[in-house]
Amino acid sequence: MSSERSHLLVAGASGVIGSAATEHFAQMSGWRVTALSRRRPVVDPGCDFDHAAVDLGDAAACATLVDRLPPVTHLIYAAVSEAPDLAPGWRDPERMAQNDAMFANLLTPLLGRGSLEHVSLLQGAKAYGAHVHPVTVPLREESPRDPHANFYWLHEDRLRAAAARDGFGFTIFRPQILLGWAPGAAMNPVAAIGAYAALCRELGLPFVLPASGNALWEMVDAGLLAQAMAWAARTPAAAGEIFNITNGDTFVLRHAWPDLARRCGLGEEGPAPSAFRAFFAAHESQAAWQAIARRHDLAEHSLAALLGQSDVYLDLLGSRQIAEKASPVLLSTIKLRQAGFDRCRDSLESLLLQLERMIALRLLPPIFA
Repeated sequence: MSSERSHLLVAGASGVIGSAATEHFAQMSGWRVTALSRRRPVVDPGCDFDHAAVDLGDAAACATLVDRLPPVTHLIYAAVSEAPDLAPGWRDPERMAQNDAMFANLLTPLLGRGSLEHVSLLQGAKAYGAHVHPVTVPLREESPRDPHANFYWLHEDRLRAAAARDGFGFTIFRPQILLGWAPGAAMNPVAAIGAYAALCRELGLPFVLPASGNALWEMVDAGLLAQAMAWAARTPAAAGEIFNITNGDTFVLRHAWPDLARRCGLGEEGPAPSAFRAFFAAHESQAAWQAIARRHDLAEHSLAALLGQSDVYLDLLGSRQIAEKASPVLLSTIKLRQAGFDRCRDSLESLLLQLERMIALRLLPPIFA
């Protein structure tokens, strides 16, 4: 690899993964970072990066943008088009084709420049069919490809063919439940939990967990994933590999809930809302959030814009359907550790730190007692 400064392009830079990657690489020496997203990512104000907005569904616009950029040596592709209510789009052929086209629209002109050295691509536990059927424990990367339709396979096949033809490296990461600070994300439970705590306090309601909350989770801090992608970008052992990645522990939201309630100074006794989504959609919640946002001068006054679809996602994670599967969805991370990346984080601590980060960025009001 050239000794000159590497140029990273982060696609989907305003999301949970993209924001953390943009911030992490922008704070590393030897990297120039261009964040590609419709909205500028919310990151540490001291980060030095360029921002470009483009519709990934527009092939011509992507080609024009790539032509104007300095040669891109590294790509993190974290962009995704999700359907309303999330789950219906996971098996929808049109949504899969849309996601495939978005990736192709960006990858094709990048390959044409001839400077690409490494691509980090994101998949997830759905690669193992965990949203379709019960799965084995633990889930391992060397398992045969699960025979269900998924845009992951479209992306992976396209990437492998391009890498074999053009001679660049790539790494595919499979995280589970991500914890980050990005507002407006499709899947950020931190935003939904934080907003719920703030509204319970504002409305004088008990901090009661909707749904069972008994599902066994493996979470990964977005900052940890960013560190892993930085490791993979310059580690030969990561080239051409698929890695599961988690914080390294397991987590049950209901078991952590009393600690969250104590830290927020909120009681837990009382009736539970039917779902996070229903609670946030209520007129009282919407009006209360407007009052909170004005009083604390929050960066985002719209509750819907803060949450994205994270309330829908949290309801899915806490549903009885997920909690009562024949087996939990647990990823083996042995392969990643043996390859040389062995960092880990405590998931409860990660959740608390990301809540504090959202408060510091004025995305949430102070919620801790």
